[in-house]
Amino acid sequence: MVAAKRYELTEAQWARIAPLLPGKAGDPGRTAADNRLFVNGCLWVLRSGAHWSDLPERYGKWKTVHQRFSRWCHAGVWERVFAALTADRDNQYLMIDSTIVRAHQQATSGKGGPKNQALGRSRGGLTTKIHMLADALGRPLRFIVTAGQVNDITQAPALLHGQSGDAVLADKAYDSNALRAIIAEIGATAVIPSNRTRRIIIPHDADAYKQRNRIERCFCQLKHFRRLATRYDRRSDYFTGFIHLAAAMIWMQ
Repeated sequence: MVAAKRYELTEAQWARIAPLLPGKAGDPGRTAADNRLFVNGCLWVLRSGAHWSDLPERYGKWKTVHQRFSRWCHAGVWERVFAALTADRDNQYLMIDSTIVRAHQQATSGKGGPKNQALGRSRGGLTTKIHMLADALGRPLRFIVTAGQVNDITQAPALLHGQSGDAVLADKAYDSNALRAIIAEIGATAVIPSNRTRRIIIPHDADAYKQRNRIERCFCQLKHFRRLATRYDRRSDYFTGFIHLAAAMIWMQ
């Protein structure tokens, strides 16, 4: 019995997520009485990293569950659920960083291969990069998925767009005058160590910078989900859907 519920939502988590899902009583279209079973099936795939075809029978036919997961990805359901959970954020600090995810061979198979699916070649071979914005507690707020060779700083303006906070924490890879100007425009202080190529070093708050390890710990939490530790999904929208589902679980801890 313990094994059957290992990857499933608790009662408290289900109470938080249920009102955010489509198919509730009163919603247009068919009422989805099995939403909890479906989400638990998606969580099983996300946490185990297994093939969809290995989905235990208790969650229903794997093709039906996969097709529904696909529809929710295309409709932006996972992203909306995640966004709703992030309303209670701590904006004292905003943190930006990225992590590399190696792509499994099956992620590059199929028609079109890796083309336009956020897959690229970097030092680790075929990889995807997850760029993330986190709050002061290290909880994820926003994601951008790119090919692995994309430079971190190119995605920083989009991560920070529309955000507000007292300070933005980032490592020296994000040290640029342009990004510092963007951070100033949102009314925040840049807590970024100067790159060694700077002729004049810009001081930063070393004590505040120590908090940046929280976003690194958040990436570690995300990679406890095996389908994010290694990318198995060929389509980038499926991979992004799993990222938002995993991030929602972090917010419901």
